[in-house]
Parts: sequence; C-alpha cells; structure tokens
Amino acid sequence: MLFERKQYLQQLVTAEDNGMIKIITGIRRCGKSFLLFNIYKQNLLSRGIPADHIIEVNLEDRRSKKLRDPDALLEYIDSQIKDSERYFILLDEIQLVPEFEDVLNSYLHIGNVNVYVTGSNAKFLSKDVITEFRGRGWEIRVRPLSFAEYYEKVGGDKQETLENYYLYGGLPAVVQLEKPEDKQNYLKGIFETVYLKDVLQRNHLRNADGMSELIKILASSMGSSMNVQRISNTFKSVSKVDIGANTINRYLEYLQDSFIISEALRYDIKGRKYIGTETKYYFEDPGIRNAVVGFRQIEYNHTMENVIYNELCRMGYSVDIGMVETFGNDAEGKTIRKNLEIDFVVNRHDQRVYIQSAYRMPNEEKRNQELASFRNVADGFRKILIEGDRYITYHNEEGILVMSLYDFLLKGI
Repeated sequence: MLFERKQYLQQLVTAEDNGMIKIITGIRRCGKSFLLFNIYKQNLLSRGIPADHIIEVNLEDRRSKKLRDPDALLEYIDSQIKDSERYFILLDEIQLVPEFEDVLNSYLHIGNVNVYVTGSNAKFLSKDVITEFRGRGWEIRVRPLSFAEYYEKVGGDKQETLENYYLYGGLPAVVQLEKPEDKQNYLKGIFETVYLKDVLQRNHLRNADGMSELIKILASSMGSSMNVQRISNTFKSVSKVDIGANTINRYLEYLQDSFIISEALRYDIKGRKYIGTETKYYFEDPGIRNAVVGFRQIEYNHTMENVIYNELCRMGYSVDIGMVETFGNDAEGKTIRKNLEIDFVVNRHDQRVYIQSAYRMPNEEKRNQELASFRNVADGFRKILIEGDRYITYHNEEGILVMSLYDFLLKGI
C-alpha cells in the first residue's frame, strides 16, 4: 500500500533551489525516509534528473558507518559532484554525524546543490535550526498519515474507518497491518522500544519509570487543562513519587522535542494575552496515545479533539485554546464571572478561525452550550462548529458554519 504524501512532496519540490538546507523533521516511523528516498527520488527521476546527480546516504545503515565521520562524509559528497549541473544530496538521520552543521553549511554557497536531510530529533533539527544554519535552514515537518490520506487508500464505511483511525492512528506501518492484535502489538512495541527508549537515551535520563508515568498521565488526561503543579500532585497521589516542577518541565520539553506530544496554550480572546501556565497536551498520533494506556481508556470525544488539533497543525495553523470571560447573574441576582472555552483559536498569516469540537450533539441544550462561547466573541472572524455525528455542512442563522467532521477531515476549512 503506497501512500503518495502529496502535501509533503509538493513542499519538497517547492523548496528546490531556495538556497537553504531542507530539513525534514517529524516523529520516528512517520515516513520521512520513504518520502525522501522513494517518493521524492522517483519524482526527481521522472523530471529528468540523472541518477548520478542524486547523492543519497542512509547514515543509519551500518554500511554507512564510516560516513558518520564529518570529514569523511564531506569528502564523499564532494567526490560525487563532477559538473555544474544540479545535484540533489539526500541524507538520512543526519544527527548521527558529529558537527553535521558544519558539513551542511559547507554546501550553502554552492549554487547547483540542493541538500535535503532527515532527522527525528527536534532538539537538533528544529528548535535550533535558525541559529545553527544562520537562517539558512528550511524545515519541512512531516506528520503521520492524515485521515484523508488514510481513507484514500483504505476506503470503506467512513464511520468504521474513522473509528479504526481513532484507535490505531496513522503511522504507515500500522495501516499496512490487517489484524487488530497486530496493530496493537506493533504500537505497544514501538512505544517501548523506540519512542520511550529514544527519549531516555538522548537526554541521558535514569528515571525511566518517572518518564513513563508522565506519558501515562498525559495520555489519561488528553484534552484536559493541565499545569505542572497538577501533574506533580498526580504523581504524588497515584505513584507515591515526588517529582519537582523543574523536572516535570524538562520531561515535557523532551517529549515535545521528540514530537510525541504538542502543547496548546490558553489564550484570553478579549484580553488578547496568554493565560498563566494552563495548557493542553495532544499526541502526535492517536495510536501511540492508545498504546500508552494499553488500549483500555478509549475516549472518542477527546480523540476527535486530538485529531482535529493535528489536522489544524497539518494545515499550517498555529493553534491555541481560547478563553472568553463573561458576566451573568446567579439565582440571587448577584453578578458572577464565567470563563467559557473555545476549543481552538487558530491563526495563519492574517487569518483567524474559532473552532468548537462536539463529538455528539443530542439536543438543543447541548448545541447552545457549544455555541455560547462563540456568541460572546464580538469580532468578525470565522466561527466553525465541527460535529462528529453530522453528515451535512451548513451555515446557521447566526452565520456560524456547522460542519461535518468528515467534511473537515476530507476537505479542510
């Protein structure tokens, strides 16, 4: 089953000849190497780029061990460039090369060379990309399969396919497996032997149990408001372990560096400012989240919210959690203050969209509850209510777009 990854292929093609190092990042096993060495390479060949002008090195391959030496890698690449025609250098898992920044920077001044590199470590390849490459690094962030990519190949009944996507996520290798037990075993295994192990080894952590417990807390609280003190209290009450705020902050940073989770901050819409330390964490892939909890604590409403969050990020939006302050009267007529939440406040360039996620909309009371926060935002930006049990998309009398989840996932906004 071949996934074409059209969105990312287009980004790779668009970035050609931009004078920057093209850096392909993303969680392990999301298909970065296949994208670069199969899909993009075939695209280059189909456009007439000669095979000997495509220089590819898989640094994770034992056969390339000698090329993990930066000078040896530099010498090898130089030996392959023999004329002034365009060359494409494709390097996989570049973080295995010490001083790889110097190697890559050596090609910034060569006009006929395009350099594409992959790496799973955001600490080296995303956060510090601007400083390491002096503004000459161009990041292409690859994610697990979207539901649209998944459904295009799997097909079938939309609801059944979406529920499978909720359970097992979009890692390409998982989709290839047919039996549910094989999918679960693969996801549990990759979490323990790849994701968790990678975080521990890369950051030289000895407290494996503490990190594992933190991930379980985040998985169990997916879609809920969190802060470091609350997490610390959970450790004490559940695990009888006292872990300080600074340690928890570092652990959270390590998990984000590895693309396992993402953070969405709370934003005061009327006050136009971020609110304290409250935040939400979402998993890069719902299958990994479910593997963490042993496929026992499946909550479709929170999973839907997580999938919507991931899709908005895939569309290139920055995503926050909205908070709207309102005032009303209690039963005794006293003025009370309420904070209403908007699930997502998303921004891209000069666009802003407010989005609510509702897994089920059984009655008018529930609908009014979901729309209340929209009604307290006075600006003219678009407002969208995404419903998991709706099959028709329409604008209501207030101008709010009430959208089918399937339309959102398959067509966008």
